[in-house]
Amino acid sequence: MANFAKWIGATLGWSFAGPIGGILGFVLGSVIDGVKFEPIEVKTTSRRQKQPTRAGDFEVSLLILSAIVIKADGKSDARELEYVRKQFKALYGETRAHNAFQLFKEIIRKDKISTRQVALQIRQYMDHPSRLQLLHFLFNIAKADGYVNELEELKISQIASYLGISTADYQSIKAMFYDSSDANYKILEITKHATDNEVKKAYRKMAKKYHPDKVQHLGKEHQKGAEEKFKRIQKAYEAIQAERGMK
Repeated sequence: MANFAKWIGATLGWSFAGPIGGILGFVLGSVIDGVKFEPIEVKTTSRRQKQPTRAGDFEVSLLILSAIVIKADGKSDARELEYVRKQFKALYGETRAHNAFQLFKEIIRKDKISTRQVALQIRQYMDHPSRLQLLHFLFNIAKADGYVNELEELKISQIASYLGISTADYQSIKAMFYDSSDANYKILEITKHATDNEVKKAYRKMAKKYHPDKVQHLGKEHQKGAEEKFKRIQKAYEAIQAERGMK
């Protein structure tokens, strides 16, 4: 278990005091006898500028928010848990994924996690492209059992609000996981009444916003995940082109 503790320490780039530090302290106290966790005091001001998010910071944030979403309907679906395990294995490899999933299972066991406090702490430190990537992953987890139920969608919407993600950005990412007649337009953050020129302009804007290079600071593993959003933007644009006979 000592290696597990070292892995957590090596993973973190932020000084995780506050609610996230408390959660990690709970986890360490649950799995390691005799370990006392003292969160590092965070010396910061409200004017602190966001720096590019490190992979370890993103990873821990993802684990905690994933646990919140999975528990939203009062149960932990095996398919959702398996999705998280497979995703981490694909992203990080066998050893790192094992440690990440071990941490995840302990977080799941925690009775109460304040969605608001955790999300606000993440918002304080995490750049906007990384927060969008978090939201996309949360929808992937919620749909691992075949569909996103109402309670899961409500929880993700709440998280998005606390993370400072706009309604337009939220609806765009949400539309990537639902089949509807206007899904492609929602993904591009426009309506069916948009002109062809407005469609083209919206596509260029969204392609720039969701370009995988926006999260290159998270490492190649997360750039691959970002490519999924980017390809969905392209697919939405191509579908509208075909529908309208655009060139």
